[in-house]
Amino acid sequence: MKIGVPAETRRGERLVAASPASVAQLIKLGYEVVVQEGAGTGASFPDEQYVEAGATLVTAADAWGADIVTCVNAPTTTQIKQLREGATIVATMAPQSNEKLLAALAKKGVTALALDAVPRISRAQSIDVLSTMSNVAGYRAVIEAAEAYGGMFTGQVTAAGKTRPATVFVIGAGVAGLAAIGAASSLGAQVRAFDVRPEVGEQIGSMGGEFVVAPEAQQEISADGYAKPLTEEQQAAAMDVYAREAANADVVITTALVRGSAPTTITAAMVESMKPGSVVVDLAASGGGNCELTVPGKSITTDNGVVVVGYTDLTSRMPRHTSTLFGTNIVHLMALLTPGKDGEMVLDLEDVVQRGMTVAHLGEVMWPPPAVSVSAAPAPAAPAGPTEEELAAKAAADAAEAEAKAKRRNMTYGLGAVAALLLLSFADSATVQHLTVFALAVIVGFYVISNVKHSLHTPLMAQTNAISGIILVGALLQIGSADPLVATLSFVAAAVASINIFGGFLVTYRMLGMFRKDA
Repeated sequence: MKIGVPAETRRGERLVAASPASVAQLIKLGYEVVVQEGAGTGASFPDEQYVEAGATLVTAADAWGADIVTCVNAPTTTQIKQLREGATIVATMAPQSNEKLLAALAKKGVTALALDAVPRISRAQSIDVLSTMSNVAGYRAVIEAAEAYGGMFTGQVTAAGKTRPATVFVIGAGVAGLAAIGAASSLGAQVRAFDVRPEVGEQIGSMGGEFVVAPEAQQEISADGYAKPLTEEQQAAAMDVYAREAANADVVITTALVRGSAPTTITAAMVESMKPGSVVVDLAASGGGNCELTVPGKSITTDNGVVVVGYTDLTSRMPRHTSTLFGTNIVHLMALLTPGKDGEMVLDLEDVVQRGMTVAHLGEVMWPPPAVSVSAAPAPAAPAGPTEEELAAKAAADAAEAEAKAKRRNMTYGLGAVAALLLLSFADSATVQHLTVFALAVIVGFYVISNVKHSLHTPLMAQTNAISGIILVGALLQIGSADPLVATLSFVAAAVASINIFGGFLVTYRMLGMFRKDA
């Protein structure tokens, strides 16, 4: 079968549904691939690269007339007419809000697979175009925010003074939100994030953000993988969180887009409370916008100096990367639809993934698909805990053991003190002086080392090496003493100091090696 890759015709679109690398993978599945001339120019994929990958360059009519047509955006009425009956089209179609398109595709007699209708289950993640687009959009949102913001994201300490890092507040911790959190954190910003799903707190932390905890504004996930609608009380609590965080933020990034609809999360009043020079990047602008002041497709500046970015083409602003990922999603889909790897597509409507994506087939509209249950594996039963009697007995045993340890420790300290007093009583004045210096050195050294943070242990090693060098010199001077006790202590001191010195230099050398670039 022949797969056609036409050029995108939407104004300003720079994406293409297949990269040269994905074309080569489709050919390995047994397909013949034809690409419209110039289709990849906007994504920096010249025609020569497609030819080298094994594709054939054709006209738009030939690309739309293939057995399988794959494109980024939904086809227009004119393009649907160019499809042949019985063909398959793979594209994003927004089926939940595009009834006329689905009817036209069904009337044409084609099989339509909506890439943005992939069921949200683990097995379908590799073909989830929405996740691909959201990941890129979240990253690009931070780039746009950094361009519009009048300062640096990271804090600086310079001879001219110190600047604080920017505070970024992200609403929503889905794919786009997590990508934005990671990008902003990597730029040095202080990132705070909120999501109505409490279980994403760990994911926010792993990306470098701080989870804003508000139990009264959070709820569970519905059967289709999306968050359930908020109750009035939860909505009010969530809006309080948004208002409080937005007022303190330098940048606010909103990502709430559910089934193509964008709920309001940032009101005009919240924007008025933000500082002049602050930025709002609305990733849900295509669905109307999460911010009341968002103008889809444009960037505006409010009367109080807040920039509201409502671009709807964030993914197209990174065309090469997005097209590569998009093409990889297509390859994974075609691998699923080609079990024999023989270039023949086999549609299995018993498969929940394929059925969920099929919005038109054999002259019928197939939307909406049957519900797909998303359920987590039941948590293993917790082992039976100890009884109150067992807990009390264990506590008593622990207390008795702690008391016995304390008695042994006090007895050891008492015997040591008695031995020291006896030694001092029969020793000459020089020995008493040396032992006093030794005792004071031990006490000072203990408190100095124990109160140094772990992060400073490596630079502290240079100082301890110097001290060990002094000890080593002193031990070498005394090691030939006629007094057996002095000679023994000198030998032990020399050995221990040598170990400390050479070990310290070895660790320091290895640490410096971590920062040395290879030649």
